[in-house]
Amino acid sequence: MKTLFKTALLVMLATTLSCNANNKKKNKENLLAINTTEVDEPKKTVKVALLLDTSNSMDGLIDQAKAQLWEIVNELSYAKCEHEDPELKIALYEYGNDRLESADGYIRQVIDFSEDLDEISEKLFSLTTNGGSEHCGEVIQTSLNQLKWGNNEDDLKLIFIAGNEPFTQGKVDYKDATTNATEKDVVVNTIFCGNYNNGIQGKWQDGAKLTGGDYLSIDHNKEVVHIATPYDDIIIKLNSKLNKTYVRYGRQGYSKYANQSAQDSNAQELEEAVLVKRAVSKSSKMYKNKSWDLVDAEKEKDFDYSKVDKKTLPNELQNKSDAELKAYVKKQSEERAKIQKEIQELNKKRTKYIADKKKETSGEETLDSAMIKAIKKQAKKKNYTWEN
Repeated sequence: MKTLFKTALLVMLATTLSCNANNKKKNKENLLAINTTEVDEPKKTVKVALLLDTSNSMDGLIDQAKAQLWEIVNELSYAKCEHEDPELKIALYEYGNDRLESADGYIRQVIDFSEDLDEISEKLFSLTTNGGSEHCGEVIQTSLNQLKWGNNEDDLKLIFIAGNEPFTQGKVDYKDATTNATEKDVVVNTIFCGNYNNGIQGKWQDGAKLTGGDYLSIDHNKEVVHIATPYDDIIIKLNSKLNKTYVRYGRQGYSKYANQSAQDSNAQELEEAVLVKRAVSKSSKMYKNKSWDLVDAEKEKDFDYSKVDKKTLPNELQNKSDAELKAYVKKQSEERAKIQKEIQELNKKRTKYIADKKKETSGEETLDSAMIKAIKKQAKKKNYTWEN
């Protein structure tokens, strides 16, 4: 009996050792496979959450945001991180408006982080003001809780909060909110709408310093002065041609295509120069519409023409074969690239013209110049650079 027991024990031990050896071999093979397989690096992203006070006195701030969104996008389009083009995602919150729920601290997420610049523009134009209580600490904390900031150390994560009441209002202490921001690697920048020293007294500067952010003040009631250039009319005409290169598809294709035109109209109603800035944005790498435009969608590595629902295409394309559709999209893509290059070349001349004109005046800080200054300063800490 003892002999049988010893034999069985030896067999079990040998089997266990064999299994362990095989497992180690498999684990080693798996590690080698992982090391030799191409792994997609996380895309570097600039994430900007814009928190706007929409109480009664803030009409000027909203108007500046509408007018200067494209100037900010255009500046970010020249950003590089380790020679890569970062993505851009913008989120928008409003706070301090009596029409909002008091239980939510008079705070509303207008749009989550999004790459859809047309939708962001649409949401900005939908904002209206009404008197209320401005809870700065709470809106910062709400944006930290609700938005997916991620853990990529190369991401540039920024909050810009603009308002004109003391930073200390509300049930959430701004010091706690900014501490939580630091833990998420999010920099809070504060923009006081009013006198610089009044903002300091209201703790707006303190709110920025606690995360290494910038404190800025602007005259939110100052009318935005746009400098017209000899290149504006040409860029606007090219923008019309650019719109014709879009090939809508999918369930939202028609509505998104229509919204592109609507946001052109919104920009032009403010001033032609705003439409020019928007056209420049549309010619940049920041303007992407892969969810509804075949020209952008085809650039994705997993795109498949056979999966396109042709009933959602424009009528003249619905009966085309996959090969015919692909050839048509290629033609539109080439035309778009040509138009975008023309706009970018004209914009270089336009930018120089504006810079020369600005030397003649000493303009005050506006929302876009304040944000761009802060973005560039903080981007350097993450090894972001700017193309000339």
